[in-house]
Amino acid sequence: MFVTIEKNISGELIEKKSKFICNIYYVETKKEAENKLKEVKKKYFDARHNCSAYRVIENEEIIEKSSDDGEPSGTAGGPMLNILQKNNLCNVLVVVTRYFGGILLGTGGLVRAYSNVTLNTIQKAEKTNMYEGEEYNIEVSYSNIENIKYYCRNNEISIINFDYLGNVFCTIYIKKEDFAKFLNDIEKRKINIISYKKICDRLIKLAPHRAD
Repeated sequence: MFVTIEKNISGELIEKKSKFICNIYYVETKKEAENKLKEVKKKYFDARHNCSAYRVIENEEIIEKSSDDGEPSGTAGGPMLNILQKNNLCNVLVVVTRYFGGILLGTGGLVRAYSNVTLNTIQKAEKTNMYEGEEYNIEVSYSNIENIKYYCRNNEISIINFDYLGNVFCTIYIKKEDFAKFLNDIEKRKINIISYKKICDRLIKLAPHRAD
């Protein structure tokens, strides 16, 4: 299980006239994190530093990266990444932008400033658990689709789309360990599934958005 944020969030800290702006983004891939970082640097092009850290899960592996962006080595990106690790946060990019206020903070002061603004912003964020899951395409009859919807709503299974053709085709996200139970439960309830096919493995949120 991992933790991620529900929505992007920002926070600020003033330390000896230097302004630290923390932006935290939900990202799903290394490429998305790198592209978002480029956007932030472009937005805050006039800032002295745009320090960053991210953790994403790709192919069942955690990819981590941090950058001090010109600050003394180990005073910004590293402490920010350490906070993500300690909080078990994944699929998250943190960028802290610093506008220099004219007063040097020293290495200890920099570590405290970058750590504090990151931690304070994370504490304000809405968080959700993420689990290793699977994506399936399921075919059901029109007479059974409402029963499927009801079951999924009450068992933390996300239905992300429907295709209404000769039968109803829907895509679900489900925890890996729950799919056998899902098949067993709907059989007991005499809910007929015409066919199902696994699409891929993926991370899923504990209480995801469900389509109606």
